Amino acid sequence: MTPTFKDLQLTEVGGRDSGGVLQSSAIDLGGNLEDVRLLDAYEGDYHDNNDHNVGKSREGLEKGGVTRIQVRITGMTCAACSNSVEGALMSLDGVVSASVALLQNKADVVFYPNLIKEDDIKNAIEDAGFEAEILQEQSTPRPKSHGYVVGQFIIGGMTCAACVNSVEGILRKLPGVKRAIVALSTSLGEVEYDPSIISKDEIVSAIEDAGFEASLAQSSGQDRIMLGVTGISNHLDEKMLDEILCNMKGVRQFNFNKTSSQLDVLFDTEVLGARALVDAIHEESSGNFEVHVKNPYARMVSQNLEESSHMLHLFRFSLSLGIPIFVMRFLCPHIPILNSILLMRCGPFQIGDWLRLILVSLVQFVIGKRFYVAAFRALRNGSTNMDVLVALGTSAAYFYSVYALIYGAFTGYWPRTYFETSPMLLTFVLFGKYLETLAKGKTSDAIKKLVELAPPTALLLIQDKGGNVIEEREIDALLIQPGDVLKIVPGSKVPVDGFVISGSSYVNESMVTGESAPVLKETNSLVIGGTINLHGSLHVQATKIGSDTVLSQIISLVETAQMSKAPIQKFADFVASIFVPTVVTLSLTTFMVWFFSGVLGAYPEDWLPPNGNNFDFALMFSISVVVVACPCALGLATPTAVMVATGVGANNGVLIKGGDALERAQKIRYVIFDKTGTLTQNRAAVTTVKVFTEMDRGEFLTLVASAEANSEHPIAKAIVEYARHFHFFEDPNVIKSPKNESNTSTNTEWLLDTSDFCATPGKGIEADINQKQILVGNRSMLVEKGVNISTDIEKFLVGLEENAKTGILVAYDYELIGVVGVADPLKREAAIVVEGLFKMGVRSIMVTGDNWRTAKAVANEAGIQDVRAEVMPAGKADVIRSFQKDGSTVAMVGDGINDSPALAAADVGMAIGAGTDIAIEAADYVLMKNNLEDVITAIDLSRKTFARIRLNYVFAMAYNFIAIPVSAGVLFPWLRIMLPPWVAGACMALSSVSVVCSSLLLRRYKKPRLTTVLEITVE
Repeated sequence: MTPTFKDLQLTEVGGRDSGGVLQSSAIDLGGNLEDVRLLDAYEGDYHDNNDHNVGKSREGLEKGGVTRIQVRITGMTCAACSNSVEGALMSLDGVVSASVALLQNKADVVFYPNLIKEDDIKNAIEDAGFEAEILQEQSTPRPKSHGYVVGQFIIGGMTCAACVNSVEGILRKLPGVKRAIVALSTSLGEVEYDPSIISKDEIVSAIEDAGFEASLAQSSGQDRIMLGVTGISNHLDEKMLDEILCNMKGVRQFNFNKTSSQLDVLFDTEVLGARALVDAIHEESSGNFEVHVKNPYARMVSQNLEESSHMLHLFRFSLSLGIPIFVMRFLCPHIPILNSILLMRCGPFQIGDWLRLILVSLVQFVIGKRFYVAAFRALRNGSTNMDVLVALGTSAAYFYSVYALIYGAFTGYWPRTYFETSPMLLTFVLFGKYLETLAKGKTSDAIKKLVELAPPTALLLIQDKGGNVIEEREIDALLIQPGDVLKIVPGSKVPVDGFVISGSSYVNESMVTGESAPVLKETNSLVIGGTINLHGSLHVQATKIGSDTVLSQIISLVETAQMSKAPIQKFADFVASIFVPTVVTLSLTTFMVWFFSGVLGAYPEDWLPPNGNNFDFALMFSISVVVVACPCALGLATPTAVMVATGVGANNGVLIKGGDALERAQKIRYVIFDKTGTLTQNRAAVTTVKVFTEMDRGEFLTLVASAEANSEHPIAKAIVEYARHFHFFEDPNVIKSPKNESNTSTNTEWLLDTSDFCATPGKGIEADINQKQILVGNRSMLVEKGVNISTDIEKFLVGLEENAKTGILVAYDYELIGVVGVADPLKREAAIVVEGLFKMGVRSIMVTGDNWRTAKAVANEAGIQDVRAEVMPAGKADVIRSFQKDGSTVAMVGDGINDSPALAAADVGMAIGAGTDIAIEAADYVLMKNNLEDVITAIDLSRKTFARIRLNYVFAMAYNFIAIPVSAGVLFPWLRIMLPPWVAGACMALSSVSVVCSSLLLRRYKKPRLTTVLEITVE
């Protein structure tokens, strides 16, 4: 079934894409998903010369000073043609951008009409040797973007870091593309682009025109859905599906792949929902067609398996043809009967020569086709890669052997042939590629495990208008919509985020939050998708679905981190850019040295192989140099290690936002801790109440609680809770049951009415009760308000503060009436974590807005020597900068909104997972388990990861430094060591596999335990 388009009565507000298909804002799923910023970690990392054209294009479009036209071009046959047209257009003065789509035979040109005319553009294309026709004129600029969207593309055909650099360079040249990140280890590319300037299809076309395969995996604008359809067995079924979709309102475009039974549907989300689409197909087919949503992550896994399977097929095919060639070359000469048959003449050649020629030609041009195609793509784009080296090496051996046969047929002198070199070399290379794809697949196991946490289906409760359940229905979990009521039976997984509307049960959240103890869930309790319901049945209303769920955000975070490039990889990218030309130069030099040395008689003739001459003797050394060199090992050294490390971190409750953060963390010399909620348990409790007037204790607590009830501060909540217990239980230490908590928490009748409430950050609150002002805060606040603090009260405050308690002063009608002592217990692991960091060579500092005495008391308990107290939120960033002045790497660990400036200012920001969303957004690391132990884990994992990366680089570089000279014959004059080309190929193939396997050893990482952490020493 061909792609189908439907004409709809829609207002054209978005122009047309490169295929001429109407685009409407109704297709956009909305602002929620487009706000997903997968590439935020890379802001400012990639500024090159290409950004000038992109910025110029975007600026011109917004100002309305440019015109956009499309041109039909006839005569293009390959990507070289499209590059030629593009170059001709971009050379014109006044052209902002030009994008040529080879498959569509069209060019999209954005230009300044006051500098250049349409006829000039047409003439430039015709001067390049092609025919041109102006298709449409868009005199008005395209609408300004409502925001960038992020598309994730599966890119096939990349073999090394040079390919990655080539694709990234092409993507960043496209108008409307803000950033582009390509990861070799996952064959994925993430592109952030403005959909009003460039479409997803245009990005795919650009990648394909560059000689690679590309398809969209998923995007933040989810107007397209991939469905699996079962029940279609013949042409009539296909026609029925076609009719159903053509008559369905809201379907814009669809394409059914009969081979994979996949249905790709582009639909208007304002008219049609995904679940309605699936239900309609099922119902209109009378139940004959079963439809389910294809998970994009599952599709990626399937593609990895297909790639591995394809590599295995090519390897087996090459091996099956290579074995007979190997036998004829090395074994048959020792078997008289077989040797006599092979030596029989058939025309100008022997039978053995004919057999070798046929078998090797099949290997060289059928199996080796992929290397020729990839090498041609690379050279056409002005780059080089490993495929160029393989193609050069095998071609040299093959064509020299063919030449030797022809030469022997005409002259009677039969030089030595090397037909076995090509098939054995390709066989080993393909075997190495197969092992490499298997190993690279294992590096993404962390994402696979996270994806598997979400259940594939869910029980949807159908309710009538009165809220009564009339039906239970099992649906695909990917079709859940906000507001749906789901039934979670005991032992099943929660499919999406939501809140409990009925039922009571304990839920295991350890797989998401890391907390091992089951959590009680009752009415109005929040639940997280991917967690397991243990006992009772729950009815849950879905609130967050798709990419908005906590689990999806974790997956996105891990995936984005795995795609990121660590700064250390810039070294590998540089080496990869010059590696192949350098190796080819060395190969030619090797040939020239050995050949002319032989011609000049610099070495004896007995060094030559039987029936050999100086030319083929030098050629074998030259070929070995070409095929033994391996740029892939360098390109895989960093990304594979980063992938494994981020996955291992996620399994240990440490989410890492990128390779750059991972690299910085290994250099940490200072860790700055916030006090409240970070070093302490954030469970403030009232420990002391002292009334200095004749006021009743209960009346005093009522006054204070009435004022603090308007505040969200943890200390305010602790005071209100203490007062509530005092009035209702007479025992503030009574531990409430959840039922009692829900009942008493809403009882506010005992509180007094307040007015003119005002909170001053870092100081306290003030309000009016009974037309009198009440002040609740610290010393500075009361002094500013003119309240006198007597010597006795000051001594009482000092006593509290020296015992790590915060003294809260209360003044009513400008008279100090009492003090409330509040303590926040230190986390039990705080002291040992501080000591462990010291053993690792990391110095701990505490920064807090609390008073000096309390801060010093808490710091002494935690074992921290350096304290900065009475620091306002903005001042925390200044403290961090003071430690950064000498070039030291500083980490900040915090949990609250007031910590976000400091987290952003630090070289490495670590947010406690139980903290606020703003703090987590500003941080580089997220400690999911709210455990300070994970600070040590984060630093230790970073150090071990980069030790592994350095080892990978040392191995990759040492391999090339040793293997290339040996292949060039440096040791041959003394040790007679000559590396045959097929052995060199085996070494090259195994080198990249060994680097990947080295990175995979990080999967065995075990985080330091508290019982052994003090044994960690500076390496």
